[in-house]
Amino acid sequence: MTGQTNGNSNGHATERTPLRPGIYSPTMTFFDPETEEVDIASVKRHAVRLAEAGLAGLVTMGSNGEAVHLSRAERTAITRATREALDEAGYKNVPVIVGASEQGIKLTIELCKESAAAGGEYVLTVPPSYYRYAMDEEAIYEYFTKVADGSPIPIILYNYPGAVAGIDMDSDLIIKLAKHPNIVGTKFTCGNTGKLTRVALATTAVSTKSNGSGYMAFGGMADFTAQTAASGGSGIIAGGANVVPKTCVKVWNLYAEGKYDEAFELQKILSKGDWVLTKAAIPGTKSAIQSYYGYGGYPRKPLKRLSKEATDAVAAGIREVMDVEKSL
Repeated sequence: MTGQTNGNSNGHATERTPLRPGIYSPTMTFFDPETEEVDIASVKRHAVRLAEAGLAGLVTMGSNGEAVHLSRAERTAITRATREALDEAGYKNVPVIVGASEQGIKLTIELCKESAAAGGEYVLTVPPSYYRYAMDEEAIYEYFTKVADGSPIPIILYNYPGAVAGIDMDSDLIIKLAKHPNIVGTKFTCGNTGKLTRVALATTAVSTKSNGSGYMAFGGMADFTAQTAASGGSGIIAGGANVVPKTCVKVWNLYAEGKYDEAFELQKILSKGDWVLTKAAIPGTKSAIQSYYGYGGYPRKPLKRLSKEATDAVAAGIREVMDVEKSL
């Protein structure tokens, strides 16, 4: 499904970069520390650093990108800048996936069209959740299939119960949705590797062992990179890859090479470090980038800035995995 050519709802065939197995990162949005205006130069610098580290693709406007703090114009500018930075640095083969979720079908389709116009080749979409009482399986199925009908670019389902009032799509629903020709993957931030295994099996997903059908079954955190590979998954889309991209790539590649013991030994170090970043969330991930790479800054308010003590604690907590990162 994610080959060179994809059909869309209007019957047009569009050339786009295929999604490859491996590590993807939901990129951060950077701001001027005084004005909180978007720092496009840092957005571009960050995109190139991640591509240089061997990431298979980038996701703008994911949870880590603070999309909920941005205007539509700012979201478009960040996606466009990311695509431009990759192209200018010679990474045209690194696709940009765009977080595109609104509460209604019509608005989400509009956002998909804007994402495509800004240079996005795929979109990542969560179920609507504001009217949680009405979001049964039938409503979720209709939402995703209608959005997929109307989107000019393919859709990756985003199963992230923590962000959508606890909605947790089961494997039966995901497998049913995967039959739509414009739905080409799922990100499992639910952390349920059993569910990931069932979906990967039913969709003949791309994996370390095969090119499969083109369907992508992504783990949602660096915390279970090797476990995703072992489950027949296609890769991970992980916030931790903003900080330790080479380590994530190394774990994935070790497993792909059949070096399972080495992969899981390195996964232990990665999981320890990733937990520090997960607990510290967006402010902590940005502080880690600042501590070790010299840029990063702060989130937009009302997200809080870390104290110096908390910043130092994050830097110390990830030192072991950063030592690995620097060695690669």
